[in-house]
Amino acid sequence: MSRIVSIHSFRGGTGKSNTTANVAALLAAEGRRIGVVDTDIQSPGIHVLFGVDQETLDYSLNDYLWGKCPIEDAAIDVTPEGMEGGRVFLIPSSIKPTDIARVMHDGYDVGLLNEGFRDLIDRLALDALLLDTHPGLNEETLLSLAMSNALAIVMRPDSQDYEGTSVTVSVARRLRVPRMVLVVNNTPPVFDFDEVQQRVEQAYECEVAAVLPHSEELMVLSSEGIFAQRYPDHEVTGLYRKVATRLMA
Repeated sequence: MSRIVSIHSFRGGTGKSNTTANVAALLAAEGRRIGVVDTDIQSPGIHVLFGVDQETLDYSLNDYLWGKCPIEDAAIDVTPEGMEGGRVFLIPSSIKPTDIARVMHDGYDVGLLNEGFRDLIDRLALDALLLDTHPGLNEETLLSLAMSNALAIVMRPDSQDYEGTSVTVSVARRLRVPRMVLVVNNTPPVFDFDEVQQRVEQAYECEVAAVLPHSEELMVLSSEGIFAQRYPDHEVTGLYRKVATRLMA
């Protein structure tokens, strides 16, 4: 059975899109067919991680939402070079200022997302569909959570994220998301990681799939590729793999 997995954070800048891209690549490396949808329509960006030049695109998620194309026509095969068996398909949101302005001014039929996600799974024969959500809680994010079989909430170990994550966890429980895990990202090396995990799990009564350290290699890479592909034996890649496993459990 195909799974819909949301990767979410209450604030921007937590590493949500990096987590989504790396989990997608690692699942595909195991032979799965994975779809990734950038539902952060107001501030899209995950296409950069996959090396997609939006100037070359015929369609985006915006075009589907505005009735210009079937959603599968906006899918791009971004499978990392050299990968055998699995595939990664990206449905990007448009980065064009006029398209973003139109979304913010005119909106769109959010219900089309539900239909589109199901069509993608069927027409691309996906094993899992990953949703890179908009930070915070807006209408499309709530719909994405409600449709999901699993949810990863990415947070950083600071006071603002602790409070915001509490809100997200509460909403996800009300929406009865079947599986929910937390990912603590960009953790300073001076912290006791076991203590961080224990404190977060106790605070939210929710499993922590991984506590990721601050990584100089990840910072230097600076969104110019998929970390797990560039550093397959790195500690952070192993932790991303752990997150992927928990989300598919």
